[in-house]
Amino acid sequence: MFEQLANLPTAIKQYLIITGNYWAFTLTDGALRMLVVLHFHQLGYGALAIAMLFLFYEIFGVITNLVGGWLGAHLGLNKTMNFGLALQIMALAMLCAPSEWLTVAYVMAAQALSGIAKDLNKMSAKSAIKHLVPEGESGQGQLYKWVAILTGSKNALKGVGFFLGGLLLTVLGFVGALKALILLLTIAWIISVVFLKGDMGKAKNKPKFKELFSKSRAINLLSAARLCLFAARDVWFVVALPIYLAQQFNWNFWWVSGFMALWVIGYGGVQSQAPRITGTSNSNVDTVKHTYLWVLLLSGVTALLALFMQHDVAVHATLIIGLLIFGGVFAVNSSVHSYLIVSFAKSDGVSLDVGFYYMANAMGRLVGTLLSGWLYMEYGLSACLWVAAALVAASSMMALALPKQAA
Repeated sequence: MFEQLANLPTAIKQYLIITGNYWAFTLTDGALRMLVVLHFHQLGYGALAIAMLFLFYEIFGVITNLVGGWLGAHLGLNKTMNFGLALQIMALAMLCAPSEWLTVAYVMAAQALSGIAKDLNKMSAKSAIKHLVPEGESGQGQLYKWVAILTGSKNALKGVGFFLGGLLLTVLGFVGALKALILLLTIAWIISVVFLKGDMGKAKNKPKFKELFSKSRAINLLSAARLCLFAARDVWFVVALPIYLAQQFNWNFWWVSGFMALWVIGYGGVQSQAPRITGTSNSNVDTVKHTYLWVLLLSGVTALLALFMQHDVAVHATLIIGLLIFGGVFAVNSSVHSYLIVSFAKSDGVSLDVGFYYMANAMGRLVGTLLSGWLYMEYGLSACLWVAAALVAASSMMALALPKQAA
């Protein structure tokens, strides 16, 4: 087996290292999110207070994607990826502090480090794939497949991380769970430092800091559509849903984390199969059409779910079945988007375009997370869903305006 791995083409070996690195990070990130939500809910924190714990996580994710793309173009994507792993280890270690230290401000600071780490890692992984496939139309089908596998497997592992967070919290307690995650991530960091190529992603023409913002109409529209899309997901999924399940369904930690884990695993599985669902093409024209049609379908699904929940139509069945349908359709949307940004991005300094795009992604998550806590506390879950439907509708309008190729 090791001999077969050694004989693989360099591009494949680098892809496997990047994917393994991303997997390890994602597992700890999913576990940490569930640990924080469940642990602080157990301590008596309300929905809005828990949402505030993730405020810096999302804010610094926005900043990191913007600046991180510039750093990746200057320093190389291996350095930004490895630095992201090191920061996540530091964030986990911070939360191992004595319980009296764990004030809202302190946890927000630790989550800020984690937000920087997550988006450095993601931006680096997605950008690096651009350099591992052939240039031109011949490589577009392979690029779509590789991006879909990376994105889908990442989200499936994030689901495993949710389950792992609930399991570790039950078995080892809060601090014991964090120490186990630190050990896993340290092993991944050492492997990445030793084996990842040092020159990947460096721009031949070093971009100036003022070039952080994209001048491409296609990338600007795709970024705006992504912002609305992920705000629509997180406005009801991140804070409102787990608390609703615990309060209204009387589910314990195991049920909440287990259900959300299975949802995210299924979501990731659909993402990885998106090229088979939509079909692959060497042209962006068909993919842009798919983007509009799938986001339009998602808008209808979300509006129906909101309507049924508002009128208390078979609440248990509606929420669970509706969530599964929403997840499947959303997964295809997300995978198509992830491919288009890497395809539209310029090869020289790809991390600038990808970083800008994922800055919009992080901004959407930030808006969604904050709205999730406030809307749920003031108006309930159905209001969160109606806002989600409006955001998806806005995303569909932006997808309709997408050009057939990057300008």
